[in-house]
Amino acid sequence: MIPPHLLPAYEECRRIQQHHGKTYYFSTLLFPKDVRPHVNALYGFVRYPDELVDNPVHATIPERCRAVRQFRMQTIQAHANKSVENPILHAFGHTMRTMGIQLKDALDFLDAMESDLTISRYKTYAELQKYMRGSASCVGRMMCPLLGVDDEKALTHAAQLGEAMQVTNFLRDIKEDYARGRIYMPLEDMERFGVTEDHIKNGIVDDNWKAFMRFQIERNRHIYAEADKGLLSIPPTRRKAVACARVLYSDILTRIEKNQYDVFNKRAATTLSRKLFVAGSILFGMNHTRLAHD
Repeated sequence: MIPPHLLPAYEECRRIQQHHGKTYYFSTLLFPKDVRPHVNALYGFVRYPDELVDNPVHATIPERCRAVRQFRMQTIQAHANKSVENPILHAFGHTMRTMGIQLKDALDFLDAMESDLTISRYKTYAELQKYMRGSASCVGRMMCPLLGVDDEKALTHAAQLGEAMQVTNFLRDIKEDYARGRIYMPLEDMERFGVTEDHIKNGIVDDNWKAFMRFQIERNRHIYAEADKGLLSIPPTRRKAVACARVLYSDILTRIEKNQYDVFNKRAATTLSRKLFVAGSILFGMNHTRLAHD
């Protein structure tokens, strides 16, 4: 039960998720009503520092670092049930305390957000995975208490799903990330396929680029398949929302393929009709792996 005085804070988190995370918000609607506000709060928590880093208003790098560190300090205070100004942390602090989210996971996530201000290239996929252990895998781990799972195997698969979904975002948002000065694609993979920064800068979709993207998508689908092994650990009433999010996110990979790997001029987006079909099919018991390959 959400205390009445916190309802406005949770509503603010819900609005943030609805505006910024349309696919994930749609999937969140499949959670039981008592779970949704906590998912909204977690989304609000991860979105706020992302905005501090990526969409600052006339802020220098040092100013953005200070803003993230201040948010970090306030997160610690919110976890300890101390007064903070940020309404998002009113909600997320309550969610952390009542649902059992580990403070370390939240702080590891904020460390990864801050690293985006100083690290803009990753030589290998292993280096990128190290970053994603904070930026994505921790989010999967923070979701576990909301899903009612706590065994280590389930935590591992939740971390894999977080990684898979973030890589999908990286593939979709290559152009936008480059505009912010970042390339999340492993440099050794680019070199292997004869892809250079000019491909991204100039939106070049040649045979080298297509082969490179096919390789990235194949690896990403393998991570989704590994993450799928943990779905049965989730109680059925909460599993459907996770399965829906998994299918709709992986659908983005199919959209990229249908767009002939052109992520520069065509945004890979899932249609409302597809979202409704997937949600309805999952609600009526269709296996998510079948939907993921439709």
